[in-house]
Amino acid sequence: MAASEPESRRIAAQNRRARFDYFIDDTIEAGLMLTGTEVKSLRGGRASINEAYAGLKSGELYLFNAYLPEYLQAGRFFQHEPKRPRKLLVKKRELDKLMGAIKLKGATLIPMQIYFNDRGIAKVQLGVGTGKKKGDKRETEKERTWQRDKARLMRDRG
Repeated sequence: MAASEPESRRIAAQNRRARFDYFIDDTIEAGLMLTGTEVKSLRGGRASINEAYAGLKSGELYLFNAYLPEYLQAGRFFQHEPKRPRKLLVKKRELDKLMGAIKLKGATLIPMQIYFNDRGIAKVQLGVGTGKKKGDKRETEKERTWQRDKARLMRDRG
């Protein structure tokens, strides 16, 4: 997380492979329309957005393939579908900007993390990114390994 992000952010789900698989150009915060049992399940921290993506459906932005497990304490009649499409709430200007990036640059909307803000409202951080090739991934891994080794050497030296 960047230094400018608030300290009170409680992460419910995180996509750790997003920066490895994609070049992230821009990030945007979007609201998430959830039912009651989905919020309870998300607070439990067992959600997964590793294979999720965002896209258009009938002119609105939706989060597809995100897994929010059923909330076991609720009755069986109040359960939600774990992988249903969930509507994302963004302003019209932001939606137009995102759709322009997708159509012109061939970018993808990747959910980076789902978190609760300081008011307890579920939010999604979306990254606008383009896919990396195999060589780019190798370069990223090489750079990460070098940074880790460099930090280890500096720590050992003094």
